[in-house]
Amino acid sequence: MTSDGRVARGDRTRTAALDAAVSLATEVGLDGLSLGQLADRLGVSKSGLFAHWRSKEALQLATVERAVAQWQERIVAPALRAPRGVRRLRALHEARIDFYAARVLPGSCFFANTEFEYNARPGPVRDRLAAAFGSWTALLERLVQEAVDLGELPADLDVAQLAYEIDALGISAAMRSRLLEPEATYRHARQGLLTRLRALCPDPTLLTEGP
Repeated sequence: MTSDGRVARGDRTRTAALDAAVSLATEVGLDGLSLGQLADRLGVSKSGLFAHWRSKEALQLATVERAVAQWQERIVAPALRAPRGVRRLRALHEARIDFYAARVLPGSCFFANTEFEYNARPGPVRDRLAAAFGSWTALLERLVQEAVDLGELPADLDVAQLAYEIDALGISAAMRSRLLEPEATYRHARQGLLTRLRALCPDPTLLTEGP
């Protein structure tokens, strides 16, 4: 029991440190993230963190993994509780905008920032970010296809195109909200998808004005 307790405490400490790393990376960039900076943020010794991550790259990769898990917990999992079809698509977009609006991360979106940062930098970190982005795109396309299969979107719909548009609304909201008026930005992002889905969906009762 004592050993299990130590393991559990260690896991909680590691998760808390990675949550701080995700947050810090949205401020200084993933390339700017270091064990020293993270230690300063947490108020702990650098040597304590070195026991978990032996290099800057190891910390960066672990931070990406934690950001993926955070995205799943805060955005994907709640949305998947909504009914399949256009309502689930909308729920996913709403959860994403809610996550940004709650200002969980000081730099808005970890993935929007790091994808721009690493799009021309080859290596393991870029490869992991590309895989995460590919998984997100595949999820969007799968949910769009589900709505098509249910008859809630047209049978001849370009699935990849609509998935692209949904993600573009989210990325735009993440970036513009830190430079322009955030509430207006989030409102436009929400309304953008609602208007698009209403134009495509034959059953308007599935897409009410509220969340």
